[in-house]
Amino acid sequence: MELIKTEIADCWVVIPKVFKDERGYFFESFHQKRFQKLTNISFNPIQDNEAFSSFGVIRGLHFQKGPAAQAKLVRALQGTILDVVIDIRKNSSSYGKVVTRLLSQENKEQLFVPKGCAHGYAALSKQVVLFYKTDAYYNPEAEAGILFNDTDLGIDWQIPEKDQVLSQKDLLWPTFKKLDCE
Repeated sequence: MELIKTEIADCWVVIPKVFKDERGYFFESFHQKRFQKLTNISFNPIQDNEAFSSFGVIRGLHFQKGPAAQAKLVRALQGTILDVVIDIRKNSSSYGKVVTRLLSQENKEQLFVPKGCAHGYAALSKQVVLFYKTDAYYNPEAEAGILFNDTDLGIDWQIPEKDQVLSQKDLLWPTFKKLDCE
């Protein structure tokens, strides 16, 4: 496993070592002891989630507040996504920074999203199956978000506006500045 630091503190790109031969391929998608040794982060997942989306779907930007905050390890099992992370930890050296990464079934890369960050993704291929591990259970009362197209964040979702598909809830989240004032 290879890890690449991002501009966000404790947010890592995880690149597995893939073994290929005439039968196909094999790789360890997560190894807790190795991950902790390389990152000095204790990540103990307790919930797995899978989501299917078609081209143009944008999900996010979501996070869980307070004690329900979740760290996530995200990967695309099928298709390609643009994965997006925003540091919303006010006392973080990378507060307000945005990291984007293409995750796909081909590159098998994963993105580790630390607690205290908002997360979202866009489905860039015809179909996407996204899989992620979390270290806390989903709590609907702690759910929060940031408006996906906040101009101050300047995220290029790589999907023409006419093709963007969002939930009504994701269209109503506050901007980052408004979140900062709450």
